[in-house]
Amino acid sequence: MADPTPAAAPVPLTYPEVGATQHGPLPGGYHHLRVRTPLGLGEAVFEAAAEALLDWRMHRGLGIGITPDAERAVPGAEVAVRIGPVAGRCRVVWALRGPRRAGFAYGTLPGHPERGEEAFLVELAPGGAVLLTVTAFSRPDRWYTRLAGPLVPLFQRAYGRRCGRVLARLAAAGARPSAT
Repeated sequence: MADPTPAAAPVPLTYPEVGATQHGPLPGGYHHLRVRTPLGLGEAVFEAAAEALLDWRMHRGLGIGITPDAERAVPGAEVAVRIGPVAGRCRVVWALRGPRRAGFAYGTLPGHPERGEEAFLVELAPGGAVLLTVTAFSRPDRWYTRLAGPLVPLFQRAYGRRCGRVLARLAAAGARPSAT
């Protein structure tokens, strides 16, 4: 017999422009971030970077607290993130895995210190370069993030650069042929 109790509706995201990091343009009224980092060259680097991104290894390698409810970044997966004393929850709003592009974006849930969306996209360019682009739009949603004012975008830019350094290291390690 089917359970007559309807499933609870998911908690809504805290912003209306869901998916804008994938389809653009980024909405007005938010701080915008776009950080692009070269990761290396070739298909092996792309494959290693894509997997390290989609299975949360890049995030774990950043040294932040991350607790996803799914092994991979897939639409609907939720993740708790903690950076020092600041914590929040997000939900993956889009994800893709193709032969030349892989990535995902998550959006903020109630209680997160910011409102908005952040995307991580790895691309294999026509010349063989592998790039990570971190794109975000956000605005403060708590008194302490409003108080931090102009420091928040600076922190986000540094975080985007760190994502690139960590993913480049993981991709280089994953792309090396194993010694047998």
